[in-house]
Amino acid sequence: MVETFQNLILGFSTALTPVNLFYAFMGCLIGTMVGVLPGVGPLAGISMLLPTTFGLEPTAGLILLAGVYYGAMYGGSTTSILMRIPGEAASVMTCIDGYAMAQKGRAGPALSIAAIGSYAAGSASVIGLMFLAPPLARFALRFGPPEYFSLLALGLLVLGYMTGGSLAKNLAMITLGLLFGMIGIDQMTGYFRYSYGVVALGDGIGVVPVAVGLFGIAEILATAGSPVRPEILKPKLRDLLPSRREFRDSVMPIGRGTVLGFLIGIIPGSAHVISTFISYAVERRVSKHPERFGKGAIEGVAGPESANNAASCGALVPMLALGVPTGPIPAVLLAALMVHGINPGPLFIKEQPAIFWGLIASMYVGNVVLLLLNLPLVGIFVNFLRIPYRILYPMILMFCVVGVYAVNASYVDVAIMSGMGVIGYILRKFDFETAPIVLGVVIAPIIEISLRQSLTMSNGQYGIFFQRPISAVFLSGALVMVVVALLPLIRRGIDYGWRKELTRAEKEK
Repeated sequence: MVETFQNLILGFSTALTPVNLFYAFMGCLIGTMVGVLPGVGPLAGISMLLPTTFGLEPTAGLILLAGVYYGAMYGGSTTSILMRIPGEAASVMTCIDGYAMAQKGRAGPALSIAAIGSYAAGSASVIGLMFLAPPLARFALRFGPPEYFSLLALGLLVLGYMTGGSLAKNLAMITLGLLFGMIGIDQMTGYFRYSYGVVALGDGIGVVPVAVGLFGIAEILATAGSPVRPEILKPKLRDLLPSRREFRDSVMPIGRGTVLGFLIGIIPGSAHVISTFISYAVERRVSKHPERFGKGAIEGVAGPESANNAASCGALVPMLALGVPTGPIPAVLLAALMVHGINPGPLFIKEQPAIFWGLIASMYVGNVVLLLLNLPLVGIFVNFLRIPYRILYPMILMFCVVGVYAVNASYVDVAIMSGMGVIGYILRKFDFETAPIVLGVVIAPIIEISLRQSLTMSNGQYGIFFQRPISAVFLSGALVMVVVALLPLIRRGIDYGWRKELTRAEKEK
């Protein structure tokens, strides 16, 4: 413990130098702007900035890229709340209640709680990163393909059950997302499938065009088809800060989102996306008023946004402690370390303590910078809602097209976004939740490759999922969820049978 605090003092002495403070500020500023632009996201922002760090000191370069990382994670909430366009995939769940709050004139509190929740989760997760990195990373390494498949299968069932509404509809939307996620080149055989000769679909359908289409374009279509024109919001200064009740209602969701996000963040895959779905589902299930979700519940913003930032820090645990990236973004950060001649892993902490602890300390600094940077901008962001809709919606459409096209410079992505917009509009008319589709697209490649690798390991024997203890626990949980979901149907069938028998008995009398 004493040694940890001594190392942290060393880290702050590195992070608080004027040069490193400047790069922390620039990283957070650029990251926020990257997150606000629909479709760009942290991966594209870090990849584009990576070459600019070659001439910098290793610590300064890493601080800059880390600032872009968690700055972009926060920035995605801005367009989600104001325009119902997810700045990046992890902001999908924020669209639901964040935008509903904006329509009620509470965009300011939603943005403020998003900033406060991101700060609290980021700070708490950095503490977890300091103390829990080695044991948590070792536990994550025990996960093989069977464990990943069982965990994701359980996760899909839990989300379908906890999201609210019809379980059958939720599972149908997840299945649709999984089907979309299977388009492209087969990862194990190299076979082109479901592409219908479109070469650009070789890499599959991207999460960005799907998310922007289902939320941004669908919202424009729904509003354009509405017989009543939406009122132009004119927020007042006193409405920009959360009320005492909104603060109180956000405390526990921020805490739960932080713990969930950090623990899920160490698991390989798109953990920051998955953590937001789980956090939203948990908040809806534990709430005393679940009917408020989807209509502007502050908990629906606080939980997912906290989970998003906490998962970002959690993903750095295996990368820094063992040199094992858990996703595309940590992989790029790992490449940045190696470019600067640093070998990540257990020896990294011992051999380069100034860099390691300087990066940890810079995350504390970065979270404060993000809070100071974004809270004063809430009033400016909210004033975008004063723009008349006949001007605002063409601007939103332009941002959607430019943002989606900028990811891969692909017209096919723009066409996918348009098609998803129409699908999202139709599904909303029939009261289907569209967010599970995005989750299905994200998880499809991971769950498929895990299943096929598991069957390869066992020569096609499905028993491997029950022979491994961790996998067996997850699958047992999934079976329990199925039974719990079917109980109402079984009871209904039994009641119907009893009524039928009683009616027959009465007729015989």
